[in-house]
Amino acid sequence: MAAIDQQEDAIKQTINKITQVILDLKRLLDTNDVCCVFEYTSRTEEFRSLPAQFQVTLPTFTPHEINREQIYQQIGALSKLVIAYPLLDEPRILADIQTECGGLLNRLRSVSCLSDTELWTCGYDVNVMRLYSLQGEVQKSVQTKSGKPAQDITVTRRGDLVYIDDRSINLVRGTKIKRLIKLREWRPLSVCSTSSGDLLVIMTSDDDEQTKVVRYSGTKQEQNIQWDGEGVPLYSSSGEFYSTSQYIYQCHYKYLCENKNLDICVADWLAGAVVVVSADGKLCFRYTDPPSITRRPFKPHGITTDSKANILIADCWNHSIHIVDQDGQFLRYIDNCGLRSPWGLSVDPKDNLFVAEWVTCKIKKLQYFK
Repeated sequence: MAAIDQQEDAIKQTINKITQVILDLKRLLDTNDVCCVFEYTSRTEEFRSLPAQFQVTLPTFTPHEINREQIYQQIGALSKLVIAYPLLDEPRILADIQTECGGLLNRLRSVSCLSDTELWTCGYDVNVMRLYSLQGEVQKSVQTKSGKPAQDITVTRRGDLVYIDDRSINLVRGTKIKRLIKLREWRPLSVCSTSSGDLLVIMTSDDDEQTKVVRYSGTKQEQNIQWDGEGVPLYSSSGEFYSTSQYIYQCHYKYLCENKNLDICVADWLAGAVVVVSADGKLCFRYTDPPSITRRPFKPHGITTDSKANILIADCWNHSIHIVDQDGQFLRYIDNCGLRSPWGLSVDPKDNLFVAEWVTCKIKKLQYFK
């Protein structure tokens, strides 16, 4: 019932949007303003398919053998109710937005959805964050308080922008910027806003020998996640180096997100793994990429989740995105719609995927559910 209600709400929202578009088109037919006519952009592709359909596998009962000498015993077991959302064989590109990032140094890095029609971005070497519409228009620009580039961004439940620059986590509300947290012996790498309104921050120590995830409620530190049950670090040290035949990298790439089941998912570039822990910090699994002999090494970048608790992982080197379920089972790749070096990922309320491409500095909006 919950799945059906969710789908019904999504369909109603789509119908309301289509109704509004029809009214706008009728007004456009009556206008004498040629500029308005030329500025019109069709939204047919956006409305071409209904919200994601699902397939239900009902529970089955498996009887157990009865031992007549035992008083208390299970007579059988029910399997799980499974609700599956079929994925498209070839995702549809609903929007292709060229951002103002560009050049060798100013590459696009992060994207975070404000809604299904507006998205925040930040670049690799620019101290400006921009809010774009689907038509590629800049709705708002915010300059970092320090004047240094933003390391990462996220949007809160209230629609406020949170960003990392230097050693600070900052909140943008309206035209004001408020510093929430200032770190001294740790450097923040990535931030995400949770369903409860907390902030999760992954950070590395100044000596580059430790990495941890910290939960903040407002400005108060509520939780530290650093070790597994045997005292082994969950995440790689950012001070380690990765070398190729031509270059040596010091790897600070780590991104995180909260799943719908409240698991915390970290994309650990150096480890070549996605590390998933429960809300209380216990290790659930590590995803290290299905075996393949034709692909470059798996080095995850951006990470996000959808309403079905699937985990989506940007595989920048292989120009693809991995879709994994909440238990770490590989579902499929998105690698057949012309992606080029996907870096940042974000999913909107309708389960459309926004991809920030590092090379082209474009944002692509994809529909990947049927």
